[in-house]
Amino acid sequence: MTASPLNLQSIWAATAPAAPVLPPLRESARADVLVIGGGFQGLSTALHLAEAGVDVMLLETEQAGFGASGRNGGQVIPGLKDDPDVLDALWGPQATEFAGRTADTLFALVERLGIDCDAERGGWIQAGNKRVHLAGLRARMTQWQARGADVDWLDAAGMARATGARGFQGGWLDRRAGKLHPLKLAYGLAEAARRAGARLYAGSPVETLERAQGGWRARLAAGPEVTADRVVLATNAYTPGTLDRALARAVVPAHSFQIATEPLSDEQLSRVLPGGACASEIRRVGTYFRIGPENRLMIGGRGSFSEPRRASDFAALEAELAALYGPGFKVSHRWFGRVAMTPDHRIRLCAPAPGLLAATGFNGRGVALSVALGQAMAAHLARGTPLPIPADTRIRSLPLHGLHPVYGGIAIHYYRLRDRLDR
Repeated sequence: MTASPLNLQSIWAATAPAAPVLPPLRESARADVLVIGGGFQGLSTALHLAEAGVDVMLLETEQAGFGASGRNGGQVIPGLKDDPDVLDALWGPQATEFAGRTADTLFALVERLGIDCDAERGGWIQAGNKRVHLAGLRARMTQWQARGADVDWLDAAGMARATGARGFQGGWLDRRAGKLHPLKLAYGLAEAARRAGARLYAGSPVETLERAQGGWRARLAAGPEVTADRVVLATNAYTPGTLDRALARAVVPAHSFQIATEPLSDEQLSRVLPGGACASEIRRVGTYFRIGPENRLMIGGRGSFSEPRRASDFAALEAELAALYGPGFKVSHRWFGRVAMTPDHRIRLCAPAPGLLAATGFNGRGVALSVALGQAMAAHLARGTPLPIPADTRIRSLPLHGLHPVYGGIAIHYYRLRDRLDR
């Protein structure tokens, strides 16, 4: 007997309204700014450019929110992976300030536009499993606290109360953060951008991008061409090598696996993240979890570099769920998405040629960061406002990029071993 195919519909797709109907581009056209990619970054950039009166066109291969933007955990976390003091030294205090208010930027935008995306500002808990984690977590919290963030330290008992999970030694709560429905957000941004005057096209993959007459020419696979003075590449982990080989090789495209349970009982809801926060672990290969649509417990984590084909491919993640919360949770949805990672966990913001901007490698901070960065990129293009993060004039490709499934898989096993050995 042949096994039935695995249903990989996300809980987001199962609970979102119909996607905005965006037509394919069928005729050649011109725009002042061309945005390539219809995820959070591209949609935010197009929206804010249109609001500034700039003639902007957006081209998306699939539909709005198709990639990681519509499949992530929906956690709105401010900051970057580096601590504030490191960011000050690396890129300057303006980058730290920008990073610290990315969640504020997103929640304010959702409120201003009236986007119905189940936004809740219940905070984010970063959890430490081992005692060795606690000093670093406390230092991070203290640095953000010194910059005005509303945060609190949680000891082991506080973690147990706040998460309902087992085994955490401590952590911190960041009240700037929250959660939302990412696919609804993507759809809402697309509709808002269109209302503001942006021209949005789906089912319109760009095959090549080249300099032309002082600007840029994008050739679509279906034949039409778009010429523009400036271009924003917002394709992140889905950048095809034919479009920009260097940008495609600047990140490691990794899979994040996620599961959602059947709706929780009242008893389960009373003990699992009762304060409405979302959470993630500080382990090198850890999990992130939250209560999602229909009061379902959701948990995600690093998956394999190959795409899942059977329910057993999610067994490791389901084992993490059992380790955190014990038995009694039945999984109803399993899915995955592609995310862009960098070896140093830092975003790559690049201006490699006149009139070309590209950003990739959001490293698990993409919900708040990509929307806020899109707003900042639009301000830079429309009004010359300085970018909050310095842009490199070249795109740094990773060596031996084609072997990333091999060395990436080895690295994951190594990090898991180190996680087990930590005390």
